[in-house]
Amino acid sequence: MRGARKRRKRLGRGPGSGHGKTATRGQKGQRARTGSRKRPGFEGGRTPLIRLLPKRGFRRKATGQQPPPQIVNVGRLEQCAEGERVTPERLEAMGLIRNGRGRVKLLGEGTLSKRLTIAVHAASGSAKTKVTQVGGAVELLRRLPASETAATSHQGQAGKAQGPDR
Repeated sequence: MRGARKRRKRLGRGPGSGHGKTATRGQKGQRARTGSRKRPGFEGGRTPLIRLLPKRGFRRKATGQQPPPQIVNVGRLEQCAEGERVTPERLEAMGLIRNGRGRVKLLGEGTLSKRLTIAVHAASGSAKTKVTQVGGAVELLRRLPASETAATSHQGQAGKAQGPDR
């Protein structure tokens, strides 16, 4: 069908092409040069808006995202006592995770023969079935939103920063 496929512009192929000499780039200047793309957020040399606005709140280093959860497999819980309630603090004491205050996710790798009550923030489907098959239970802990955790951590420090009563 005629006109269905448009021919591409052939740039810099002489005056007869209509796109010769400067090849539609104009006269000289930064944008006429090769590699002339400016980085995203560049505002012509003035202080960019992102640097003018004040910083607010707490954020994770580059992204502001939550750190990934710490992972514990079902097979590692074999060292717990029968009928024990396993919490993130207990997992930290056992050396299975680094930080008992962070989020913990239970995964289903390995086998479990003891009846345990496991309190974690998240659990995979296979982990839940393995725990319930031996008569145990999985409790899902509620994670405090970042605003609540920041407020509780500031309350403890507010008393220190105020200084002596006068």
